Formats: sequence, C-alpha cells, structure tokens
Amino acid sequence: MPRQSMPIGVILAGGVGRRIGGSKATVRLCGKPLIAYPLEAMTLVLSEVAVIAKPDSELPSLPGVTVWIEPATPRHPLVGIAHALAFAHGRSVLVCAGDLPFVTPELLVALATADPGDAPAVVASKDGEMQPLLGCYEPVAADLLRAAAVAADRPVREAVAAIGPRLLEVEDPDALFNVNAPDDLLIAATMLDRRRGVRTR
Repeated sequence: MPRQSMPIGVILAGGVGRRIGGSKATVRLCGKPLIAYPLEAMTLVLSEVAVIAKPDSELPSLPGVTVWIEPATPRHPLVGIAHALAFAHGRSVLVCAGDLPFVTPELLVALATADPGDAPAVVASKDGEMQPLLGCYEPVAADLLRAAAVAADRPVREAVAAIGPRLLEVEDPDALFNVNAPDDLLIAATMLDRRRGVRTR
C-alpha cells in the first residue's frame, strides 16, 4: 500500500497484568519478553511503530522503539487506543495488544489494508468473536473510544462493538491467542514449539 496511507503501528502495553503476577510486557516466553513477539511482527509490516504504556508500566529494553505515555487513569485499554490516535496526528493506527504472541505479519497487513468503508475501525474476529485490541482504528474513532473509556468498568469488547467496527475474520486459529495467566504461558510455549517444528520440517 502507498506509504502515505500506511497506519502507525502501536503495541498496547498499559495493562496491569494482575492474573500473571506483573507486567505482561516483561514476562518471558521461550527466552524473550512477551511483547517482543507482536512488536517484531509489527515492525516487519510498518515503518513507524510505537509502544503505548502507562507512566508506571514496566517495559523491557526496547532499543530504537518509540514509547508513548498515556494518562495514568483511567486504566482501560481504550484509553491507550484513543491516545495513540492523538499521538498519530490524523493518521490511523494499527493496534495490537502486547500479549498476542502469535499475531502474524500477514494478518497485520490484512488489517492495515482493509477498507473500513464508513466504519471507524477494522477489527480482527474469529468465528464471530471480536478481538478489539487487534485492529486498525481510524482518526474518527478517537472521540468515540475516549467517551467509552470514561465508563472504565465497561467491557472492552462491548465498548468497541458499540462504535460499529467492521470485523475481519481471522483464519489462523492461533493468531488471537492471548496470554493472561501463568497457564497461558505454558500453553503458548507449547504452541510456539509446535509452530517452530512445522517450519523446520
């Protein structure tokens, strides 16, 4: 796609990670910080990539990566997306949660190049279930998301569904697997070993 129409890639890293016992961004998966997996996929696709986090978010060393800081409160993923759009100065943003280790460059390209039509975003979906933290958000979505984030107790999926995104069906069954708890890390490590084994045959 033409360079001027490319969104800015944004990895969301403002979560607390209570269920996993600390910052998800620094949790190790097969020897690498969890955030490194979606970050590497994003940098293969887009020339401009940033990480957005809270002022107190713990991040691993990210040489050469721009880090944007969102307000400390409220703690809601939609705050990160809304402020990423503000930092993007009128450009769309392709956002990906930092706990999605199996997102592929191909899926990111599909989201970045999908025509949103009149929708404020194109969001990944599997079997009709939306993954709102993986999608390409248009500038018009900023105010809609900011208003939704004010009600910080509103579920993210419900809030994003309310703005009327276009859904992009994902074929890869692993692509939307996210790591929330220690057991998920073990599952992800097994999945990663399996995928590496398939590639080396």
